[in-house]
Amino acid sequence: MHLAYPVVLSALLFCTGLYGVLARRNAILVLMSVELMLNAVNLNLVAFDVWLSRTAEETLHSGQALTLFTITIAAAEIGIGLAIVLAVHRNRGTADIDRLRDTAEGHGSDGPAEAGEPGRPERSEKAEATT
Repeated sequence: MHLAYPVVLSALLFCTGLYGVLARRNAILVLMSVELMLNAVNLNLVAFDVWLSRTAEETLHSGQALTLFTITIAAAEIGIGLAIVLAVHRNRGTADIDRLRDTAEGHGSDGPAEAGEPGRPERSEKAEATT
């Protein structure tokens, strides 16, 4: 098998993951896209390891060892990332990255607070009648 097949597949997987990171607003989908990008890197590492082991007399399989390290790091990253996303979702009520960034920076709208918007207190009718 030629080296071009897994490299092209890896490039397509990486581009799909990059699109997911840049276009998605849900934090869980962004984490899934990062995992897709890491899997594309793993595919490249294994493909180049097999390709280089055919030309060399010594087979160290360093690409496959690096792939195992990458899988371990990816598993830790997804575990910690999901725990953070769940904690933020419990506190703020949303996993939308744009809304979380806006509330963290304090750049809310200048108009009156909308009812039901997370992070903003709702005004009661009694308080509006006194003003």
